[in-house]
Amino acid sequence: MSGPAVSVVIVSWNGRHHLTRCLDAVAAQRGIAFETILVDNGSSDGTAAFVGESYPWVRLVRLETNAGFTGGNNAGVREARGEYVALLNNDTEVAPDWLARLRAGVDLTEGFALVSSRVVYMDTPDVLDSAGDGFTRAGGAFKHGHGEPVSRALVSREVFGVCGAACLLPTSLFRDLGGFDDAFFASHEDVDLSYRARLRGYRCRYVADAVVLHRGSATLGRSSGHAVFHGQRNLEWVYLKNTPARLLWRTCVSHVIYDLAAAAHFARMGLLGAYLGAKYAALRDLPRVWRQRREVQRTAVAGSAGTLWRVMEPRWLGLKVREKRFDRAIRQVPGGAPHA
Repeated sequence: MSGPAVSVVIVSWNGRHHLTRCLDAVAAQRGIAFETILVDNGSSDGTAAFVGESYPWVRLVRLETNAGFTGGNNAGVREARGEYVALLNNDTEVAPDWLARLRAGVDLTEGFALVSSRVVYMDTPDVLDSAGDGFTRAGGAFKHGHGEPVSRALVSREVFGVCGAACLLPTSLFRDLGGFDDAFFASHEDVDLSYRARLRGYRCRYVADAVVLHRGSATLGRSSGHAVFHGQRNLEWVYLKNTPARLLWRTCVSHVIYDLAAAAHFARMGLLGAYLGAKYAALRDLPRVWRQRREVQRTAVAGSAGTLWRVMEPRWLGLKVREKRFDRAIRQVPGGAPHA
């Protein structure tokens, strides 16, 4: 008997209240053979018992402590039997054809091994959360289409990387890349994985008809000190670990300006302490990151720097201003529901 085509991996930490909607939608997938693996990330809300009793078809992986989004997904993929692995946030609801359409977006002959979903807000599905991840020529990450009307993202296209909330790639590739970097814990781990895949010659595609409703920021929160710390620390690790030497020299001035602009932004929000703590933590761990960098660059294919430059976004300032303005607007709305 052949195994499943895809292993769907869902990581949950005290997210039992999300799981009925999420797992019922996964169960309704059609047109593709799959298995579902739920990683209980050391939850204290009865998640494991609930899933075991209510969803016996789900393979449950129980971790004693919270290993973060990175460690949780790595644990789930270790148990995966599918040729492909689909990573899915627990605060989502997927369309019935989501998985089949995502798998159809893979085209290994053209190098498209990683594919990302159309992620929209659950309460306002006409507003985009993500149409795949982007990376700027200043060394910062962003979500394509974040806060824009869905009508602007109806065509599939190449993007820098996948959004880890709902994406798919070959299981063998995830493992060969070493999975997510456990040190990240949460935030930017998908950008890091995509960057490393691109350095090996793989490409990423946004699949416009693979639709996912997403509650958004259910674990870290959009603007908590915890989120700022992990995001700003991990951003530096992504940039320093993966950026080829010729691009480091080409982008270093822009990256410093980018960091200064971010410092000003978080100072206005009263989160300068979290921001500075993040940068200090990034630099303190630089020896480990530099060892990783040597391995990453050693396995990079020839010509990857030029290819990367072409898919990096040059206009980062206006893009980040729009992104932060939208996120501020969300925080001002009761329940956090965005408006188109």
